[in-house]
Amino acid sequence: MSRMPARIEIDVTERAEAEGARRATGDAALSVERAPRDPDPEVPAKARRRRFPAAYRLRILKQADACKKAGDVGALLRREGLYSSLLTNWRRQRDQGALVSMHARKRGPTGRPIDPRVKQLEAENARLQRKLQRADTIITLQKKVAEILGIPLRPLDTDETD
Repeated sequence: MSRMPARIEIDVTERAEAEGARRATGDAALSVERAPRDPDPEVPAKARRRRFPAAYRLRILKQADACKKAGDVGALLRREGLYSSLLTNWRRQRDQGALVSMHARKRGPTGRPIDPRVKQLEAENARLQRKLQRADTIITLQKKVAEILGIPLRPLDTDETD
């Protein structure tokens, strides 16, 4: 004789809740609506890279160099929230003289220096444009005066068309 397992009856609502909990997709009636979570005020919206001015770097290096007992440098780094690799890099920069001459610089590509000849040619081009504008104004005025006085003008050659 084989034994048949006893059948367990589950309430329909309990079954629907269990299925909704197990499956990521399902009927809209089975899904549980959740309120959207508010962003954690402790976490910034976008992580930003910290920047350390040269004066701050030099001050930290001075404090690190003044540490005599074992663990003082570690305590300094923990207090300031820094890594030991930063100290190594900053010491290297200080030894190369980069920190002394460091100042706030604009980020991005550096501008290309303009050749003085280019500036000279641009100025000459602007001067000639103004001169051409004056000549065109004078020619237009002469044409109007000739028209008023009834003086016939010779037509331009084919090479000198406007």
